[in-house]
Amino acid sequence: MTGYGVDTSGNIVPTAPVPIQMSSSQLAPTPTSKFAANINLNSGDAVPATAVFNATDPTSYNSSTSGTVIDSLGNSHVFTTFFVKTATAGQWDLHATVDGTAVANVDLGAGAGLPTTLNFNTSGAMTTTMPIATVDLTIGGGAVSPLTYSLDFTGSTQFGANFSVNSLVQDGYSSGRLSGFNVGADGVLVGQYTNGQSRNLGQVVLASFADPRGLKPIGNNQWVETADSGLPVVGIPGSGDLGAVQASATESSNVDLTAELVNMITAQRYYQANAQTIKTQDAVLQTLVNLR
Repeated sequence: MTGYGVDTSGNIVPTAPVPIQMSSSQLAPTPTSKFAANINLNSGDAVPATAVFNATDPTSYNSSTSGTVIDSLGNSHVFTTFFVKTATAGQWDLHATVDGTAVANVDLGAGAGLPTTLNFNTSGAMTTTMPIATVDLTIGGGAVSPLTYSLDFTGSTQFGANFSVNSLVQDGYSSGRLSGFNVGADGVLVGQYTNGQSRNLGQVVLASFADPRGLKPIGNNQWVETADSGLPVVGIPGSGDLGAVQASATESSNVDLTAELVNMITAQRYYQANAQTIKTQDAVLQTLVNLR
């Protein structure tokens, strides 16, 4: 199978067609660079009874939610955010922990000793500019430290409804092995990995000739160009007058079975008629011999 290769990021490189080789090596992990959440904070909540925030004390915060972040080695860490309603209308303090350890720069925010705040207007829409200050995590075990990523609560609201998490998204992923692949109509081979990611592995190309009947067969369903066929016009499937690629399909027979069945019956009748003629001639010859 011949086509275009890919670079290290999985981008198709349209150079001279080469035999496509699918690598079975592991897909390297990518650390988290963005953590996004879309939530609703209950405007009817009261200020927590305990004034000093403590991640282990539920009376010191109103709501919390957790997600996973990935370091440079593909290890996952639990990132938990806590929301504390303040006495100021439409204002919530934001605190966070990673694997149970407080994240200092989220708690500090813009001023020393002050937590990061999320602010909402009288319509319940967020007014805090997003994304907010990045999180810097000290990571052990040989991974790149600090792990730095941004926090984004775009679209979050403060309505008179129960606390809810509409979405949690982070862009990191752990390492993964190739578990399968498929081929699109455009000839692109896309590999699926055990970590849920996908990546281009190559792209099949097609060739057309001025006179396909001039191609020379060399066996094993292979053909080579000749002076009669003309030079090949190479391109990706679906471009120009090139056809498309259909994956997991078996080529149908190029023979009209109905017509060939009729031809076979006709040939059989011809054979029977000729055989009968020979039989008659033999009988006539036998009669002439007996007359002697």
